[in-house]
Amino acid sequence: MISSLSGQVSSIGPDFAVIKAGSFGMRVYMPARSLLEMRSGAEVDVYTNLVVREDSLTLFGFLLADESEAFDILQGVSGIGPKTALAALNVYTPDELRAALAAADEKMLQKIPGIGKKSAQRMILEIGDKLGPAKGLTLEPQPVADEVADEVIAALQSLGWQKQQAQAAVDQFAGSGLNASDMLRAALVNLGGNRG
Repeated sequence: MISSLSGQVSSIGPDFAVIKAGSFGMRVYMPARSLLEMRSGAEVDVYTNLVVREDSLTLFGFLLADESEAFDILQGVSGIGPKTALAALNVYTPDELRAALAAADEKMLQKIPGIGKKSAQRMILEIGDKLGPAKGLTLEPQPVADEVADEVIAALQSLGWQKQQAQAAVDQFAGSGLNASDMLRAALVNLGGNRG
């Protein structure tokens, strides 16, 4: 297995870099964040993961060991291959993934291309704490805020407001830490008597 690669950046594509190591030019697929930090002609050291398929050998690379480890762990989830694992690291840093998994935030995980509700649930179940604790990211109570906001919007609709009005009234309080009853009260004050 090729676990690292050092050489000169020969060219940079939309999702890969060609790194010249000796007389070989290796195409290495990388997260966009890593590619943005690289420059043609510069010397680089990348952590790599070689994915072997019946018809191909594909090299994935990362500037950080943490990303490389996260990539390995993500591929351990049934139904997630290397392209989806790379897409996850395009959308989130390893710490952001740790935070989403620790909070069991399915909605956050579903922002990754190729990840639906069932895949997000599998990620939470199968990865668990394998990525370790978040190293520099504080967890926000976002999933709770979303559930509370959805509950309040439904309550406002049952009271006769249109969904768009209810959504607009609740949006400014989402993520504020208010419980459902306080958020409903605040949204009602905000709406006044303007029924749809």
